[in-house]
Amino acid sequence: MIARLKGVLIEKTPPFVVLDCNGVGYECEVPMGTFYNLPAIDDVVTLLTHFVVREDAQLLYGFGTERERATFRQLLKVNGIGAKSALSILSGLSVEDLIQAVALQDTAMLTRIPGVGKKTAERLLLELKDKFSIEGIAATPGAPKSAASDVLNALVSLGYNEKEALLAVKQLAPDVGVSEGIKLALKALSKS
Repeated sequence: MIARLKGVLIEKTPPFVVLDCNGVGYECEVPMGTFYNLPAIDDVVTLLTHFVVREDAQLLYGFGTERERATFRQLLKVNGIGAKSALSILSGLSVEDLIQAVALQDTAMLTRIPGVGKKTAERLLLELKDKFSIEGIAATPGAPKSAASDVLNALVSLGYNEKEALLAVKQLAPDVGVSEGIKLALKALSKS
């Protein structure tokens, strides 16, 4: 398993990059978020990788951050999402936007990505609902579900729109309980 590459960036052609690691050139496919943050050609770069071995190919995917790689791996667990689709999703949305789309159950945000139709978007939202936490509270894939998501659901069920509720929840302390969080969020919403 190839987990990380550190080498000289010798080629950049979206979505592929080539790293020269001690004389061996590794071609990696990267999401556009990683691609845009790469240094200039001939600079040293480190990429976290995900290595896929298939019957007809060996593919290497590179990521600038652990969050991106963890999100890519989480997307691969969704039924019907392969490496190309997961890379397309991460190229179309930042990890933060994906987490927000899942928190708000926003199919429209996902269907703007080429290759993601309504059914695929709904499946993504359903299967990722408990896998991601709300951005700003614990935005790492696989993090335990916090009280913030319960507060968000309570506010939405009380009739507040999802964006207002999300803004109110983001202002809460990470360790707040559900009932106290609801009180504080309602107080914040009444002032706005």
